[in-house]
Amino acid sequence: GSNTNKILLEGPGKIAMAPDGNGGIYTALEKSGMLQQMEEQGVKYIHAFSIDNALCRPADPVFMGYCISQKADCGNKVVWKSEAHEKVGVLAQDNDGKPCIVEYSDLSKEMAEATTTDDDGKLVFGAANICNHFYTLDFIKDEVLPNMANLYHVAHKKIPYYNGSTITTPTTPNGIKLESFIFDVFPLSKSMTVMNVKREDEFAPVKNAPQAAGASSSVSTVDSPDTARQMVSELSQRLLIQAGAKLQNKPNSDDDDGSSMICEISPLTSYAGEGLEKDYNGRKVKCP
Repeated sequence: GSNTNKILLEGPGKIAMAPDGNGGIYTALEKSGMLQQMEEQGVKYIHAFSIDNALCRPADPVFMGYCISQKADCGNKVVWKSEAHEKVGVLAQDNDGKPCIVEYSDLSKEMAEATTTDDDGKLVFGAANICNHFYTLDFIKDEVLPNMANLYHVAHKKIPYYNGSTITTPTTPNGIKLESFIFDVFPLSKSMTVMNVKREDEFAPVKNAPQAAGASSSVSTVDSPDTARQMVSELSQRLLIQAGAKLQNKPNSDDDDGSSMICEISPLTSYAGEGLEKDYNGRKVKCP
């Protein structure tokens, strides 16, 4: 709707519509019939994750097994922030002691930089949310869906609209929309479990454009296809070395750390490094 409490049109006689945020996954599961189908098939647990993470482990048996063993109704996989002001939301507790995600823009400088008083001196708000979640089917059915109406946020947006003759594209926010986020359901959990994993093993986001053509090969855009590809290659190298393989390539220099090598283990060969010893222990592997 508009800021003047009027419904905006996107065309003659057509109400302007907008996506409802990634929190719409829950109602989509119900409306599509998928939730009922999973229930009929005896599915009890769900793993949902962001598609832009090249190192995500779908249906991760370690994560899901841990959540199940802890009798969690909801679980969240996190990585530790790379630095205090990394632009990621963090897992925290609200004033009622319930789990929630705090967006980086809502953290003050003091909160973002706060550290523990023990010898570790870790960030107090350091558990970065990577959109990697576990749920029981019952949690979605019994807790989330009945409370969806209370989970929407008001967002002020620039919304193109039909003015009676043409489409007007505003330069400033002219309307509001309701949206929800996938993590808005965390406070509904009665037994949430959190697993902290290594960033280099499980988080290679693709959020920015790749390196521009002609740019120096030593310069990569952060969180881009370039950096994700490199992280996949480096993880594959580590897994092969752990399995006893001897990697071979033509290093760029005597100080080459392996970042110039290209290596990828097909998920059909190994999910997370298991079973590689049988075929690769003591074997020489040439990486381009």
